[in-house]
Parts: sequence; structure tokens; C-alpha cells
Amino acid sequence: MERERLGPWCSPTGSPAPLSCETGCGEGSWILVYRLLVPTQVSLLSMEEDIDTRKINNSFLRDHSYATEADIISTVEFNHTGELLATGDKGGRVVIFQREQESKNQVHRRGEYNVYSTFQSHEPEFDYLKSLEIEEKINKIRWLPQQNAAYFLLSTNDKTVKLWKVSERDKRPEGYNLKDEEGRLRDPATITTLRVPVLRPMDLMVEATPRRVFANAHTYHINSISVNSDYETYMSADDLRINLWNFEITNQSFNIVDIKPANMEELTEVITAAEFHPHHCNTFVYSSSKGTIRLCDMRASALCDRHTKFFEEPEDPSNRSFFSEIISSISDVKFSHSGRYIMTRDYLTVKVWDLNMENRPIETYQVHDYLRSKLCSLYENDCIFDKFECVWNGSDSVIMTGSYNNFFRMFDRNTKRDVTLEASRENSKPRAILKPRKVCVGGKRRKDEISVDSLDFSKKILHTAWHPSENIIAVAATNNLYIFQDKVN
Repeated sequence: MERERLGPWCSPTGSPAPLSCETGCGEGSWILVYRLLVPTQVSLLSMEEDIDTRKINNSFLRDHSYATEADIISTVEFNHTGELLATGDKGGRVVIFQREQESKNQVHRRGEYNVYSTFQSHEPEFDYLKSLEIEEKINKIRWLPQQNAAYFLLSTNDKTVKLWKVSERDKRPEGYNLKDEEGRLRDPATITTLRVPVLRPMDLMVEATPRRVFANAHTYHINSISVNSDYETYMSADDLRINLWNFEITNQSFNIVDIKPANMEELTEVITAAEFHPHHCNTFVYSSSKGTIRLCDMRASALCDRHTKFFEEPEDPSNRSFFSEIISSISDVKFSHSGRYIMTRDYLTVKVWDLNMENRPIETYQVHDYLRSKLCSLYENDCIFDKFECVWNGSDSVIMTGSYNNFFRMFDRNTKRDVTLEASRENSKPRAILKPRKVCVGGKRRKDEISVDSLDFSKKILHTAWHPSENIIAVAATNNLYIFQDKVN
């Protein structure tokens, strides 16, 4: 299939790194195994290819010949309506995709996403006092609900959070009195008449402008940002502290969590992720490297050193090993859309917690338990420290998270079924069915299975996103972004 170039995407060296798009929901599309029982809700995952199919709508792939370390995608996020999808990469760039509007002639193209705007969000910096390089890598992106024609989003690297305004302009003023048509100032002596400037149509231009810069508030690396449900405040979390910001105030923040010990030699855990409750502006959770989750209420105290609830699962002594503390570290925590549950991801599992039960999770899903025998080699190549994210679908009935070999996993909470799928460029043949993948641990291997010894640990799905109301998902595989959509009947 001929790929359509969507425009320049320059690398830090200035060399072109064009993005290409495999278009089409009909011919040239992909199929993903999936069953949709309710039109607006995912309720069953299945392995039956002839019955359960799901279409991969688009696959945005950067040309491998141009891919660099800076091109690796580091975060993916849908906005609240799902019309926009933002990605950030290690080069400090933000790329926003916009969903195509449905037309009568091409109804099937409704789900396609095309490049809407690209801009450089962060630049590399150097802290001369600490002799520390500050990477430009985008750690997180969070959208604000749309209040007018413009869009607003937060992006952060290790130290600085920025608020960006993304707006459209299709008219330009002409007929200035003090400027000529090329924008140069005119000699006031030559101005003999006054005229009223008028707006003339122009080609649509999407502008991204930084409206706020929230800096100099974190000693350690920022790992999370979360917009509060009051839409006036947000929080940023690093390894030891969580700060509360007002969107209108850039030179002051309030420290709401501080777990830094008086003696750093006594440090036993760090904050790994934090998120506000989707409906209650006073409540938030944060996870730690010890595998614990703390629920805090800002009404109880200005400094939430004392948690309201403490979620921890007792360790099974039979599974105790040298790697137990490392693999129990939580890499991501997410409230469900309803606000009733919390989902956490550690190295081997995804767990769902009920806010009313603190002693153990109500659901535990094994993501890649076959790697338990490989922990020693994973420790040696540092893969054991990879931070996988997890996401809910719009109805909180299905959860998704990534794995190695470009595999990603889906778990249906109602039927307890699960499926392993692969976001692979090698398998991107037109009209091909994306079959469920199975990993063989030992013994005889079937034709459609892959041996655990042949998994590629350099290919990993760390970042995924799910459309807030439809069955559309975005999967980041190193420098490739895939968008999958339910097959249109």
C-alpha cells in the first residue's frame, strides 16, 4: 500500500523524520480478534477469528530509516472527547492527531486520525548548580476539558510542567495603519488617512502557544501529573514529594505529600505514580515502590502525611525471592471512570482494588507470568525496571496493559477472559487478521505459539490509551504508534 506523507517531523539534528500513515478502514485495513456484544461497550474477548474480529483502523509508523532515540514515544493520551490524541516523545516533541469527521461518501473513514499539530514542548537543559542534565523527554501529557474553541493540555519533563494552548486560525487581519502589508512599521509622516483593519480568509493554521510554565518546584524527577476535577488545580509528583498547583499561579505551589526522611540513608520507598479522584476534588491516591497505595483526603490536613486508606496485599511466603521487592513496585495507578476502583500495574500483574477493601485486591490478572523464571536475566539487562502503564476502557469493564515482544494484553473483568495481541509492523499486511498470540513456556511448541526464549525484550509496549467512550485504542511501540478500532459492521 502506498503510504501518505503527513508532513515534516524533524529530529533534533534537523534531519527530516517524516511520519507516514496506512489509511483505510476497508481495503488495506487490519483485523483484530475481538467481539463486541453491546454497540457502545466491550463485554467479551474471544479467540474465534471467524466470529470475533476487530479492525485496526490506522497504523502511524515513522520511517525506520529516520528513527532515532529522540523518536521513541514516551506518553500517549486521548482528550476527554476522544477527538484528539496526543503523543510525546523523548525528543521533547508533542504530536496531536485529530479524528476525521464522518462523511456521507466515506462513512468508514470516521475513525481515522491524522496529524493535527506538532510542536516542541521541552528543550534539553543543564542545571549548573548540580551539574545535572535535564532531559527534554515528555514524561506525561494530560488534557484539560475543552471550554471554548481552543484546546489546553499539560506536558511535563523531569522538572518543568507547561500548559499549552492549541488553537485554530483561519482568518488574518489586513489593512493596518501603522504597518505595511509585509508587517514593517510605516513612517507616521506618510500616514494621511485612517482605515479600519479587516479580517481576510486564510489557510487553516493550528498554533500551539505556551500559556503557563510551572518550574523550579521539584528536586527530583516528575513521574506524574493529574488534573483535578475542579479544573482549577492539578498536582505533580516526583520521587518523594507531591505538589498542588493552581493553573493561574506559576510561582507558587503547595506541598501536599512529603515522604523524604530527615536522613536519606533511611529512605526505603519512593513515590511512583499519583492521580486525582475523577469526581471528588479532595481525594487522590499515590503508589510506592513497595507495592502499596495510599488514599489521601486533603480535607483532613493541608499536608497529607497521614493517609486515609492504605492498600497493600500480604506477600505469599512461597513466592518470596531476591526479586520480590523489585517486581512488587507499582509503575502505574489509575482510578476507574466511576471512581469506585483503583487499578495498579506492577511488573508481572495488574490488580484491581475496591476503595472499600484495603487488605487485598478484588481482581489480579497475570500479564506475563511466564517471565518469572527469567527474572535473573531481566535484572541483568535492566528490563526488570521497565515501567508499564495500564488503562481502563470507557465502561471500566476491560483493562489493557503492555508486555514485551510488542505484545499487549486485554482482560475482560466480566467474563475473566483475556487475549494477547501484537502491535507489529512485520504483520501489517492489508486485510490480515491480527491473531491472538500465545507464549509457550516449555515442552512442545505449537505452530502458532512463540517460545518464551525467543521473546524480544527490546520491543515493549509501555504506553497505551483507550478512547473515553468508544472502542478505539492507541498503542505505542517504541517509535511506532498504532491505532486500533472495532470493526464496523
